[in-house]
Amino acid sequence: MISSDDKQKNLELLEKTVGMTANQRLVVMLYALHPTDRSGAVLETAANLAKLVGMAAPVFSRTRKQVIEAGWLEETERIGHIRYYRLDPKRMGENVVIPLRRAT
Repeated sequence: MISSDDKQKNLELLEKTVGMTANQRLVVMLYALHPTDRSGAVLETAANLAKLVGMAAPVFSRTRKQVIEAGWLEETERIGHIRYYRLDPKRMGENVVIPLRRAT
């Protein structure tokens, strides 16, 4: 069951992606909603993700490349020729910078 906080985050994400094409928004939402590992990476091949949303694999790959170039996705790891991505935490409004404290 999706919590009301998760629903609100998803609605905010839809608002942030206004101006993107429908396919680009679909890819962003797929990465936002798909199960991830601890780092936030979606550990699924492009072919499987494309199939999940009913997109031809070449269309999915081209669209995902556009989303990467727009700064929405970042590569987390590469295993052989397969690359895995996650939504850029900064785009999600997460504070990923840990403030440093001066040693005394």
